[in-house]
Amino acid sequence: MSIKETVNNPHSHWMEASGPEADVVVSSRVRVARNLSISPFPHLLSESDARDIIHSVSLAIGNKEADRSRSLELVELGELAPVERQILVEKHLISPDLLEEFQKKAVVISQDEVISIMINEEDHLRLQCLLPGLQLKEAWDSINLLDDELEKTLEYAYDEELGYLTACPTNVGTGLRASVMLHLPGLVLVNRIKDVLGSVSKLGLTVRGLYGEGTEASGNLFQVSNQITMGQTEEDIINALISVTGQIVTSERAAREALLRERREHIEDRVGRAYGLLSHARIMSSEEAVRLLSDLRLGVSLKLIDIIPANLITELMVMIRPAFLVKKAGKEISPFTRDVVRANLIREKMGFK
Repeated sequence: MSIKETVNNPHSHWMEASGPEADVVVSSRVRVARNLSISPFPHLLSESDARDIIHSVSLAIGNKEADRSRSLELVELGELAPVERQILVEKHLISPDLLEEFQKKAVVISQDEVISIMINEEDHLRLQCLLPGLQLKEAWDSINLLDDELEKTLEYAYDEELGYLTACPTNVGTGLRASVMLHLPGLVLVNRIKDVLGSVSKLGLTVRGLYGEGTEASGNLFQVSNQITMGQTEEDIINALISVTGQIVTSERAAREALLRERREHIEDRVGRAYGLLSHARIMSSEEAVRLLSDLRLGVSLKLIDIIPANLITELMVMIRPAFLVKKAGKEISPFTRDVVRANLIREKMGFK
C-alpha cells in the first residue's frame, strides 16, 4: 500500500500475532544508524543540506537492486498532515524524534510496512525492520541486505577502528539497536517483573516503554533492547538478545501457569470483566482501554477466551490512540469525545453495536 494508504489503515504486518513465541513476544525490531560521509550530522544540517540528503536517498532506493522485491516509497514529512505524521509514530514505523523539525525530514516505507527508513532523524539514516514474534535474525538479515544495497550508492561515514560513525557516541560501531516488544502480564501479576527486568539491565540490555526511550510501560508491554553497539558483531548482539528473550519468555509462561494453577478464578474474572467492559462500555479512556486489552490478550493466550483473535487486540492498541481517533472522526475532537469514539471503535471491532 502507499504511504497515504498506510496512514488510513491501522493494520501493520508486525501486529499479526504470528512468528515464534508470539504469545509473549509481540514484535521484533532491528534498526541501524548510518550517516553519509559528505554531510554534517543532522543537528547541524541546513535546509539545503537536508534536502540533498533526502535526494541522495531517493536516488538510492530508486536503484532496482536496492528495491529487494519490495516496493519502497519516499515521502517528505512536510507533505503529510500532522495527524498523519503522528499515526506513523503510533504504528511504530517512525520514531517520535522524527517529528521534530519535520520540514528537514522524510521517511521511506515498504509496501508491506516491514521496512522503514527514517531520514535526518538523529542520524542521516535509520534503517528499520519490524516483524511479528521473535524474528530478530530474520529482521537483521533484511536490514543487512538493504544496508549493503544502499551502500553501493551512498558513501557512509566509517572508521576502520571505530566502525560506523554516528551523532550519538553510544551508537558508534555497528550502529545497531535490536529490540523485542514483550507482553508480560504474568510477571506483573505475580510481582516478579522488577526482579526479571532488573536482571536484564545487569546483562547490558535496557528496558523501555511501548514507544521507546523516554516512555513508560503501559498495557504490560515492555521493550528490551541492547545498549552496547561497539566491540561486538551484529550477530553477537542479536544472539545475546535472543538468548535473554528466551529466558524472559520462559519466566512469563511459568508465571501464567502459576496464576492459572493458584488463582484461576481471579484470572478468569479479570479476563471476563475486561471482555465485558470492552464490548459494552460507551466511554473509555486510553489508560483503561490499554489495561483491559492487556487483560484480554492474556485471556486469549491462556485459552480462556477464543472468540477474539490476538492480532485484533494488538491492532486495537494502536487504533485507540489519539491520532487514529482524530483521523476516524475527520476533525479535531475533545478528550471526552475521544473517549466516546474510542469506546465505539472497540465495540465495532469486537462485533458489538
